Amino acid sequence: MDPADDPVRSFLEYLEVQRGASAHTLRAYASDLREFRAWARSEGESDLTGTDAALVRAYLAWLARRRLGRTSVARRLATLRSCFRFLARHGVVKRNPAREVRSPRLPRVLPSFLPKDESKDLLDRPAAAGEAGRRDDALLELLYATGIRVGECCGLDIEDVDHGQGTVRVQGKGGKERIVPVGDVALAALDRYLAGRAGGAQGPLFRNLRGGRLTARTAHRIVRARARAAGIERRVSPHVLRHSFATHMLGEGADLRLIQELLGHSRLTTTQRYTHVSPEQLMRVYDASHPRAISGSPRPEGAGGR
Repeated sequence: MDPADDPVRSFLEYLEVQRGASAHTLRAYASDLREFRAWARSEGESDLTGTDAALVRAYLAWLARRRLGRTSVARRLATLRSCFRFLARHGVVKRNPAREVRSPRLPRVLPSFLPKDESKDLLDRPAAAGEAGRRDDALLELLYATGIRVGECCGLDIEDVDHGQGTVRVQGKGGKERIVPVGDVALAALDRYLAGRAGGAQGPLFRNLRGGRLTARTAHRIVRARARAAGIERRVSPHVLRHSFATHMLGEGADLRLIQELLGHSRLTTTQRYTHVSPEQLMRVYDASHPRAISGSPRPEGAGGR
C-alpha cells in the first residue's frame, strides 16, 4: 500500500509486519492517531500532510486542558513522532513536525518490587492441590526466576524450555528472540506441573482449565490471588515479579548490561531504572566502605551514619 493513499493504515501495517508490534500496541497507536485526526478536523485540518509543529503543540495543550496526565500526553506525542517519522521516510511529509515539539517532563517513578522476604513468602507458599495449583506454582517460579514479561511467559511452548541447558527461549518485543537462564527451583516446579498434565509434550507451556493457552489476564489474576494468600498487602503483578528479579540480581552484584540482556531491553537507560537501592542496603554499603562510618560502638537499629 502506498503511504500517501492511507497514511495511518500504512503506518500500522508497517508496525505489525516489519516491527512485529503486538495487538495491544497496535490498538494503542490506532486509538491515539484516531483521536488526533478527529481533533485536527475540528480545527479545520483534515489531512495529516498539513500538520505542523504549531498544530501538534495546540493538540498537546488541548490534552492538558482535559487534565490528562503527563505520561498520557507524552505517549500521544510519541505516537505522532513515530507516525510522522514513517511518513517523512516515505516522502509523504517533508519533515516530522512532532519532533520539533518538546515532550512533557515526566516524574521519575521507581519500579515497584518485592523485598526478598516477601518474595520468599510468595514463592514458598504451598501450591493448591491438583493441576491448576502446580501450574500456578510453576508460573510464579518461572516469572521470578527469569524476569520475562507476562506475555512472553504465556507465549512459551513446552519445547522452548531446555531442561538440559537450564534455559528458556523467549520471543520478545518485535519478534526478537533471546535465551534466558532458568534456576533449578523453577525447573523442578515445571517438571512437577508437566509430569501430572495430560496432552503430550508439545503445545503451550501454560494452559487454562479448558486446555487452551493461558492468557496474560489470567496470569495477572493468579499472581494477585497468590500474593493475597501469602498475606502480602501491596498490589503484586507479574511485572512486579519482573522488577523484583532485576532488583535482586543487581543487589547481588550482577552487571547492568547482563540484566539488560536478560530482560530484553533495547536501551540500557530502561534497565537503569532498577539501580535504586533500599535504605538498608545503602547503610550496609556505607558502613562497609566509608572509613569513618562507624565509631566502634554498635550502631543503633535504624540509625544513619555521621
